[in-house]
Amino acid sequence: MPERVHLIAAARPNFMKVAPLYHALKASGDFTPVLIHTGQHYDANMSDDIFADLGLPAPDHHLGVGSGTHAEQTGGVMIAYEKIAMEDRPDWLVVVGDVNSTAACSMVGAKLGIRTVHLEAGLRSRDRAMPEEINRLVTDVLADVLWTPSPDADENLAAEGIPVERITRVGNIMLDSYELVRPRIEAEDITERLGLSPRGYGVVTLHRPSNVDDFRQLARIVEALCQVAQGLPLVFPVHPRTRQRLGRYNLGIKLEEAGVRVVEPLSYLPFMALVSRAGAIITDSGGLQEETTYLGIPCLTLRDSTERPITVTEGTNRLVKPETLIEEVNAAMFASSRSRRPDLWDGGTADRCVADLRARRSA
Repeated sequence: MPERVHLIAAARPNFMKVAPLYHALKASGDFTPVLIHTGQHYDANMSDDIFADLGLPAPDHHLGVGSGTHAEQTGGVMIAYEKIAMEDRPDWLVVVGDVNSTAACSMVGAKLGIRTVHLEAGLRSRDRAMPEEINRLVTDVLADVLWTPSPDADENLAAEGIPVERITRVGNIMLDSYELVRPRIEAEDITERLGLSPRGYGVVTLHRPSNVDDFRQLARIVEALCQVAQGLPLVFPVHPRTRQRLGRYNLGIKLEEAGVRVVEPLSYLPFMALVSRAGAIITDSGGLQEETTYLGIPCLTLRDSTERPITVTEGTNRLVKPETLIEEVNAAMFASSRSRRPDLWDGGTADRCVADLRARRSA
């Protein structure tokens, strides 16, 4: 009898991590995946269209939680998911990444005694001002099984006293999604439609509260982007949260006047086509640090710390400040790359996850 696996998807990065695992579980014959969308991201370009791009069906359950404060989102997801878990109790619960829904569902799973797995476990920024860091810490303490992407994640969990038998390094599942639809990404004509030359432009993404909620910090970043745009055309798919802040502070007009192409959020296929042909990426995203390392593209991360240090030590990522951004962009684009893909960042992570579940089921 196949075992039921609840897969929790909440926000854009989750969908890319859930998709390869959903397909691998469905093909295994040993497991029945049940897809649960909490509704934390509900914009079509950040949710519905990405499901279609990655071949995911409509969710089996949609909790419709929406936006709100951290407490409102976490509490709303706990209340809604508990009802689902009690009515349709799974054999396994898989939570991914570090969003509020991840911590919320892991708490529900722990209290109901459901075997809970954290995919992308063990990442640490050491910055507890980041809400995501709190979610990582909570989830890793509660989860029964911890699937890690890299050696530093294993080391973090060991230092926190997590027993080794709960930890399996499976690699980076974000890259499985890329390989899953790579031919379709390569066939996308987004750069032609925008009139861009391969490697002759940069892509910008920003959404972290530390960068977009504080007027002074956002103003510094906008000023830096305007300077960069004088020498490198920039395309900026704007997260809804960031668009709201740019409008509130009257900074969006400044970007457009400097020639920055401010566009709506893109679904997965056109966005990754844009990224894969770029000369540089400017971001505060965690996932893009990994994808650019995989693709060998310079990444300038506007943060003081990263929970993915392997993208700096082995990959193409650099941590930068707004004041030095233009110099860092120039240095990154013209420097010879010495990066390499970390071990197990190879498109085979979902299969390793299924194999680990199968081994733990029979143990």
